Amino acid sequence: MSEETLKQQIQNLKKHNARLKRIAHDARDKLSAALDGTGLCLWQLDIPSGKLVIFNRRWGAMLGFQPKELNAHFDVWRDHLHPDDRDFVLAAFYNHIEGKTPFYEALHRMEAKNGSVTWVLDRGRVTQWDDEGRPLKVTGTHIDMTKEKNYEQQLASLANHDPLTGLANRHALINYYKKRQKQSAFSIAFIDLDNFKTVNDTLGHRSGDNLLVQLAQRFNEVCPADAITGRLGGDEFLLIFPWTVDQPETMSLARQLLDIVMVPFELDNGEAVIGASIGLVDVGGRESFADAILRADEAMYSIKHNGKSGIAVGSPPPSPAPNRRR
Repeated sequence: MSEETLKQQIQNLKKHNARLKRIAHDARDKLSAALDGTGLCLWQLDIPSGKLVIFNRRWGAMLGFQPKELNAHFDVWRDHLHPDDRDFVLAAFYNHIEGKTPFYEALHRMEAKNGSVTWVLDRGRVTQWDDEGRPLKVTGTHIDMTKEKNYEQQLASLANHDPLTGLANRHALINYYKKRQKQSAFSIAFIDLDNFKTVNDTLGHRSGDNLLVQLAQRFNEVCPADAITGRLGGDEFLLIFPWTVDQPETMSLARQLLDIVMVPFELDNGEAVIGASIGLVDVGGRESFADAILRADEAMYSIKHNGKSGIAVGSPPPSPAPNRRR
């Protein structure tokens, strides 16, 4: 083969190699664009070196980093795992590497550059082994699940909270009532607002809603963490206290609630002054939520019938029925 022919073949190989590089680069750009459009990040880990190959820019962007700002390495990924999730994520990863599980999968949180939290569904499996059967490379995907998790949390919040005031709704109150019932005796306060209808009639329902929101904030400010504040609907509220009626904390808090209700409310189109009638009862035994509410309601109406704005203690809970021998 002549030197001229050899040079020509080398030149042809260089052109062919350049063409293959362009094709590979084009394919990678298309893959990156396609993956970015789906919110999916494709990655490959070289286990011995810890180097991560990220096939599209989604991973860094997901954590708030600019291209090439974040070093693609296993240690960097590990350091950005949320502290509360790190142990179980690493356990899931190493269980797969050690052959204990057929693949690696974890739904977890990662901490972004600005401190915010990103939810990630991470999947992968070993795709290359050395001659002795030891894993060399793991290939997998990250997908950003933050929107889905936020939506899930919103649904959970709606299931347990009043949409207007953010207080516990009837469903949440019933669940907490049943949970407290298994522990010890406690008390509930049934609150019905006085003259609230006048606010709606004179200032409008929008102002009435604003008043309820402000009132909920006042309740939250004075109630301790172990007291549950909820809205049953309309202008009716229910509070579950961790104490019985005869304990001083119960009456003291009930008076505080009465006082903050009577403080004037500054609304967009005027000032509103209302009051509250409060019925307090102890809860014990196996009494149902509905029956306890009925006793508290009766106590509350004794205030309504005697001038409104006050506190009344209702009848004690019914004694449990005696066991009968067969």
